[in-house]
Amino acid sequence: MSRNSQDGLEWEERVIGLVPRWTKEPSIEAIEHVCRQQLVIPPAESCTVSLRTEDAMHKLYSVSGAGRSLLIKVVLPVYPHFKTRGEVATLQWVRGYTNIPVPTVVAFDDSNNNQIGFEWILMEMMPGIPARQRWRTLAMESKIALVQRLADFQAELSRGARGGKSDDAFKNIGTLDLEAEGALATVVPGRLVTDELYMRNRLSYDVPRGPYRSSHDWLHANLRLIILEKAAIIKQGNHDDASSEAASDAEDAEEVQEAAQRLLSLLPNIFPPTQEDAVATALYHNGLTLSNILLNEQGEITTLLDWEGVSAMPTWMATIPPRFLSGQIREDEPIKDEYMNEETGAEASDEHNDPDKLDDEGKNELYWIHRMEYETTQLRNIYRVRMRQLWPDWPEEENYRKVDFFEAFLQCNTEVFIKQVSQWVDRLEKGDSVRWSDMFETEFGV
Repeated sequence: MSRNSQDGLEWEERVIGLVPRWTKEPSIEAIEHVCRQQLVIPPAESCTVSLRTEDAMHKLYSVSGAGRSLLIKVVLPVYPHFKTRGEVATLQWVRGYTNIPVPTVVAFDDSNNNQIGFEWILMEMMPGIPARQRWRTLAMESKIALVQRLADFQAELSRGARGGKSDDAFKNIGTLDLEAEGALATVVPGRLVTDELYMRNRLSYDVPRGPYRSSHDWLHANLRLIILEKAAIIKQGNHDDASSEAASDAEDAEEVQEAAQRLLSLLPNIFPPTQEDAVATALYHNGLTLSNILLNEQGEITTLLDWEGVSAMPTWMATIPPRFLSGQIREDEPIKDEYMNEETGAEASDEHNDPDKLDDEGKNELYWIHRMEYETTQLRNIYRVRMRQLWPDWPEEENYRKVDFFEAFLQCNTEVFIKQVSQWVDRLEKGDSVRWSDMFETEFGV
């Protein structure tokens, strides 16, 4: 008997809204059984499985057997079938058509009708350690080389080429899907798998899911989803017997809904629907952090991880630098001796025992925050220069308004800077040439 496709998932109400929660733990014995099957390891031979890392939506296990070191990723079914299948299709395409180092997928199951009871991906273990662990000790020359290499990778992805043919760019916006397993020629954009479309149990809303033919259609569907979600919260909070918490949630929802409505009205001015037909798209990794970039001892990239949700997006998205390069502008290099030393005592001793704590060289965290801001300010410029060298027609300047609209749209999901969204739209409607980042210079003086 088949399971419910979201068996094992529960959406739990928190201060930040609905968050996914595992209602049961995957069995180590079941994972070992599946690995033995896939790797053809007989009972008499060793096959060991151990939990490596976990987060809200995945559990990653180390697998050792048949002379191989592998990883198996067990997936919480926040977007059944499509999330797992999309990651596999993307890894296969990237490995087949680019020079970007990614894991080889050994086997996968995009359903939960298996002994584990969850979707899973079995892949090779890649060499290297996270760049986050080495960043503070890397020379600036190595950091520059790393950022330039990432620009090389994005330029490869942005060609959207298959077999090196630039006219084979993807058409439509969506997460890659396998129309026929193992056949690269049948990898095409399908349903879009992004946090904005499935988090907070949003799969229950009736909106287009992709593939989308244009930026307009994609953002229109996302904004409509926000408006529908907030309408449901408002309706619940307006009941006569609603709790004070539900009434407060309804007030917050009204503010978000109004901001989304403002963006929906502005949408045709930024993305005219009649001007975008069968838009050319390319893969864009929107989640590159120092934790999912692996390096060797020389500081060179050995692997890029976390390709789930990486999708074929309009080329203007490729003008957004990697996530770890975002942040506040700081032009002046911080002088180490002008910062306070690290605190000492029992609390500081406990922090030193934290395996994830980085070497602070005796300085407090503020120095390292400012140091990172300074370095990323320089490295963003390096990234842009490299992209223009590789892609002379890199569409950064003419598409800044599109990127700003996207950033404002994201605020309707995070619900942090909702007031700034309406203020930004107000100024655009008055004819001001204002960037999204300008709203924070005005508000916070940054």
